[in-house]
Amino acid sequence: MSKKDLGLLLLIIAVGIVVAIINPRFLLPINLANTSNLIGLFGILSIGQAFVIITGGIELSVGSLVAFLGVLFIDFVAVQNMPWPIALPVILILGGIFGAIHGWLITRLNLQPFVVTLCGLLIYRGAARFYTADGTAGFAFGQNFPDLEFLTAGRFYGVPNTFIALVIIAAVMWIVLHRSVYGRYLYAIGKNEEAAKYSGIRTAKMVMIAYVICGVLTALSAIYFAMYTRSISPASHGQFYELYAIAAAVLGGFSLRGGEGSLIGVVLGTILLQELQNLVNLLGIPSSLNFAVMGGVILIGVLIDQQWTAIRARRLLISAARRPDARLLAE
Repeated sequence: MSKKDLGLLLLIIAVGIVVAIINPRFLLPINLANTSNLIGLFGILSIGQAFVIITGGIELSVGSLVAFLGVLFIDFVAVQNMPWPIALPVILILGGIFGAIHGWLITRLNLQPFVVTLCGLLIYRGAARFYTADGTAGFAFGQNFPDLEFLTAGRFYGVPNTFIALVIIAAVMWIVLHRSVYGRYLYAIGKNEEAAKYSGIRTAKMVMIAYVICGVLTALSAIYFAMYTRSISPASHGQFYELYAIAAAVLGGFSLRGGEGSLIGVVLGTILLQELQNLVNLLGIPSSLNFAVMGGVILIGVLIDQQWTAIRARRLLISAARRPDARLLAE
């Protein structure tokens, strides 16, 4: 665990203690379970966003994609009576395809990630509204999918299965990002894409895979959110979820410039965000201030990242100036 991650963990503990003192309901098992459930839902989404951010890109369409794929999943399972073991992989494949399209437009046609994903945000939201004729998609009263509900909404010894899924996915993605050649390539691309390309890394392929990973994890989140809400209003479902994911990644130490970040930090960033959301609810602060809190958190995270980078650069310059060979060259 890096110093950034440790500092974030201590901040989470400190905020939790303060909230528990102010309102003891914070420590109630039902509140902790609900918060853990939301951490699982948004954490999976945030990990996908982190893989894109580390390349120096950004994915703005995840919220709209959660709505569109969620609508499709509900339609497949509840209306078309497709068995969920078939519907689930179909949705995951669709998420991967959308991610591949974004990656292809960015790497092959040299379009800016912001533009491509902003267009995706509008397209998927419009597609979701068109698919349902701007109506609400949901499960009919009395419809029951016991196996699927246990997978998405069940608990294991009181721990939500969504949180368990987040832990498993985070462990796998940690190995991919921090212990594999592909992960090292992503860091190199984020630091300097041109240098990575000239060193023999197939940068276009690596970046496209990052968008595919983001698309698949977004699709999985869409299924979890669909089962969590049980109904989807395509005009509002998933709205601003991309900001939650970006905020969690930034808080976790992922620089929007690319090439930096820790997967543990993303999970901790998600926990901190949901803890702050819980704080807002328990203290009776108007829910309309939720986005103001999130915006302030993102701003503080970016400022800390910028200052940390500047301090580290100054330390490197000072240490370089103190080396004997540097002094000899100066003489």
